[in-house]
Amino acid sequence: MHAVATAVTSMPSDDFFLARQPILGRDQKLVAFELLFRAAPEHEDAQLTDYAAATAAVISHASQLGMKQVVGEQIAFVNVDEVVLMSDFVRFLPPDKVILEILETVRPTARLLARVRELKELGFKFALDDVIEHSEQVGKLLGLVDIIKIDLQGVGRDELADLVRTLRGPHQKLLAEKVETVEEFQLCMELGFEYFQGYYFARPAILSGKKITPSELVLLRVLELINSNADNETIEAAVKRDALLSLNLLRLVNGHLTGSGGAGRVGSIAQALDQLGRSQLQRWVQILLYSGPEGHVELNSPLLQMATTRGRLLELMTLTLRPGDVAGANTAFTVGIMSLMDALFGLPMREILDKVEVSRQVRAALLERAGDYGAMLSVAEALEDTQSGRDLAGALGRLGLSAKQVREIELAAFGWVRELGAEVG
Repeated sequence: MHAVATAVTSMPSDDFFLARQPILGRDQKLVAFELLFRAAPEHEDAQLTDYAAATAAVISHASQLGMKQVVGEQIAFVNVDEVVLMSDFVRFLPPDKVILEILETVRPTARLLARVRELKELGFKFALDDVIEHSEQVGKLLGLVDIIKIDLQGVGRDELADLVRTLRGPHQKLLAEKVETVEEFQLCMELGFEYFQGYYFARPAILSGKKITPSELVLLRVLELINSNADNETIEAAVKRDALLSLNLLRLVNGHLTGSGGAGRVGSIAQALDQLGRSQLQRWVQILLYSGPEGHVELNSPLLQMATTRGRLLELMTLTLRPGDVAGANTAFTVGIMSLMDALFGLPMREILDKVEVSRQVRAALLERAGDYGAMLSVAEALEDTQSGRDLAGALGRLGLSAKQVREIELAAFGWVRELGAEVG
């Protein structure tokens, strides 16, 4: 306990960022987040190497905020080294909400193995991190862990099937980490992995000759009408061109009104327009773009979760830098949520922007990361990537935001997306 407590006090509380990396199941829905604390970019090394300090920070802040604020209904994977495992500090975490991820640097001594057994009896579950071979060290821990994380970038494709065969057991599930392409994901699906970690789902797989569906075209047309300040009748007529869009828009609006304690249900698109206003309508249409084939909005979709988080991050950054700038905040939300549309549609961003009218600022931010909105988008992207501390430092410098401000904005954005899920669920 003393070692971890010392580690916490040695790191200023405002000197780090929280990173959440999504973990998906075989159905491509979110099941968990890995929580990581990274040193702020003022440090020479933006990747925090003192895991005791990092984990202590995770535990301390998760305890203060409540784990639900940070990960919602999902499970949290938290890195632990020997110091943390042997301390009492880990007991502050709720066993039903976390999986303790044993780092590859941990030596499985008799004392440590006994501690893992003790924590398992208290209800904790364990994952083994960064496995690239069936070593003697891995073998000693194998029977005690619930999830084995295989580092795809450390294992050759030819050796992967053999490694899976030797590690798979009746009580262990396999997680593929650092999945960078759809092809890697498909290979791991075939090999029977249960969980997947990496941003392959957010990489645009540009397909030659791919067409945007009629429903998607209607949504883009509605966005264009909103951006060009068309009258309500014209927007209503455009929405009504797609019956499923009309139904789902009304469902979303009514869910929002109920969830926020607003007025009674609305029964028509015209009422929805009057009740919501342009900026809220624009927001719901943007969210609907990420809906499933039946038009159902599923917040457990990792792409929608990331897009809405980015949108809210940019919106809150704008209001922090320019309090009261509601129009600017709406523009920022648009930049954030549109930033993944190339991955959504499988089309180059430039081609998508040719189909919908957006301002020069939005276009420059999405295509070139230019201007304030481009810098904000760079911050959001860097927060998702644990290796890009220098990019984060540069973007924050352009904006004049502190590490503490960004962390508070992050936590507020996570909470907003969680509440959004409750409204549309």
